[in-house]
Amino acid sequence: MTSEIARPSFPQRAVITAGMPYGNKGLHFGHIGGVFVPADMFARFLRNRIGAENVIFVCGTDCYGSPIDEGYRKAKEAGLCTGSIADYVKANHDAQAQTIHDYDISLDLFEGSGLGVCKTYHEEFTREVVRTLYDNGFLEKRETAQFYDETAGCFLNGRQVVGRCPVQGCKSEKAYADECDLGHQYPPEDLIAPRSTITGETPAMRAVMNWYFKLPEFSHLLCEHVDTLEADGHTRSVVTNTIKEFLVPPVLYIKSEFEEAYHNISDTLLPHLFRGPEKGKASFEIEFSDIGARDNARTQLSEAGIRYRAGKALVPFRITGNITWGVPAPQLENEGPLTVWCWPESLWAPISFTRAYLGEVAHKDADEWKSYWCSDDATVYQFIGQDNIYFYGIAQPALFSALQTGHLPTAEGTGEELRQTELVANYHLLFMNKKASSSGSIKPPLASELLEYYTAEQLRAHFLGLGLGIKSVSFQPKPYDPAVTAADCDPEQIKRMADPVLKEGALLTNTLNRFARGCFYTAQKYTAGLMPLGSVDATLVANAHDTILRYENAMSRFEFHHVMSIMEGFIRQTSKYWNERNKCVPPLESEEVIAAHHADTLVNAFYLLRIITVLMEPVAPHGCRSIIEHLSMEHDEDFLCWDYVFDPDFSHFVAAEDFTAGGHRIKELLPRTDFFPKHPSQYE
Repeated sequence: MTSEIARPSFPQRAVITAGMPYGNKGLHFGHIGGVFVPADMFARFLRNRIGAENVIFVCGTDCYGSPIDEGYRKAKEAGLCTGSIADYVKANHDAQAQTIHDYDISLDLFEGSGLGVCKTYHEEFTREVVRTLYDNGFLEKRETAQFYDETAGCFLNGRQVVGRCPVQGCKSEKAYADECDLGHQYPPEDLIAPRSTITGETPAMRAVMNWYFKLPEFSHLLCEHVDTLEADGHTRSVVTNTIKEFLVPPVLYIKSEFEEAYHNISDTLLPHLFRGPEKGKASFEIEFSDIGARDNARTQLSEAGIRYRAGKALVPFRITGNITWGVPAPQLENEGPLTVWCWPESLWAPISFTRAYLGEVAHKDADEWKSYWCSDDATVYQFIGQDNIYFYGIAQPALFSALQTGHLPTAEGTGEELRQTELVANYHLLFMNKKASSSGSIKPPLASELLEYYTAEQLRAHFLGLGLGIKSVSFQPKPYDPAVTAADCDPEQIKRMADPVLKEGALLTNTLNRFARGCFYTAQKYTAGLMPLGSVDATLVANAHDTILRYENAMSRFEFHHVMSIMEGFIRQTSKYWNERNKCVPPLESEEVIAAHHADTLVNAFYLLRIITVLMEPVAPHGCRSIIEHLSMEHDEDFLCWDYVFDPDFSHFVAAEDFTAGGHRIKELLPRTDFFPKHPSQYE
């Protein structure tokens, strides 16, 4: 093998995890297409590349949090749920698990933060984490205001209050108690035009006490962290750019109409920097050295009747909450029963899942999790959506750093330091050119509903080819296009309309399917059902090796759309070779000569099919494994292993006597069998 393309390095062990779906509904198409499918592609690749025994792929349902509380309340009111909130979450989890299965997502464990054996592991680990943060001096008790619906006579959880986001520059109209749907964090009292979802009234504010993580103290660490990410060349710019947005001094934006009122009290504020309104802007800025000084100013401005909006900055990160449905928080200072807020505990939930997998599925020591999360020769890859970068890219690195000392148990030889994870964040997967919203005029489909029109492999190929690591991309399935679903749409016009989802899928169902079938049917017709063995054309081998190396490098950079482009080129080249060889069958020759021609072609074709199958298995696992089954290799468990991907023949996979017996016996492929079938609805 000679090539100028350098091979990338990979860790000896890895954990792959995906952003956890809330347990209040089935899986959104964006969660499958933007998170689970990319994570599964990479997990399958790593299993083949570094060994399946060295890779753990875990995730689970996020069982806690206000979206679940609110969803359960609405389901009860509508008569859709008669059981407990735990029953409600379990039913949604089961629906999610079925969808994950239907899309061939190869998770080693998919449970939930409050379900099954994971519940015990997660509660135990949460107690350890919170107490370690407290013992290390990184928690502070803060009295804050919480929304209270006086008509309903209850405190409101995060999703039971809606309003406008108060963060400067954010236009979200879907903001909740202390975060908007774009992930911006703010104090509840800053929410603009709050409204109770229970009664529709404006809620009052009442004081509550909770524990907060001292996130602003980690600004220097986060600055160093983002510098490291920018230098490594792997982290997507959407991650580093989002992190840097919050690594700025605390700023308040005040409308110009309040400038005189501000100057009247400016001397009473803590030291700050005044910046007049820029050209074309309707507000001026006041900048503080720390978040405490800004919070003091907020109080004084409010008392003076001066309206303001806060800029992005590091603010204390809430650890506990006051709702009953949550992971119980440990008692730290006899403060009364609290639960852990869902966001912080979801950041370490993948560790809980890793422990549960090792202890309950792999039947190993659960404390072996540290050899994956704390070792220099291991990496944790977290696949998330753009909205969650604040939590995984800012809060999590600081939390992990704060846990570096303390009483978390340590496995021998691994050290106790939690290594920072590798974030693979995708931009938004839009729907019909708009951000998907269940309250919009065009209802986005659940992932399970898409399977009524497409196969899982067609959808997997399409999602992977979209390039969500580069920019937000619109998902536009033809069956949901308003131009198609309109009652007065011309049926003939509908037939002529292309379906964007089928572009990448056609590579499977047409080009690759025809080539794979052709190899088997030709062998059955001309070589007595044997796969001929011999020397593969050196030019074809060199091209295959070049493709493998480019593929491997693209995978190391998480450029899945590039992987799809590489494979499209290779598959089309292979198809062209196959078609040209079949066109030049010697005319008017004996059956023996014609059979020999096909045998020579099949030596090369089956080699190319082997390479394609290994490289496409992470994209289309069902069809590729069917090919492997029909190849009927002696060591098919090693077929996908990259230890043999550069071998120019099948010597590792067939018996030695096959080389002297004229070839390797393959499994019969029945007539009209498709390795990569279309969806039944696509056949006319």
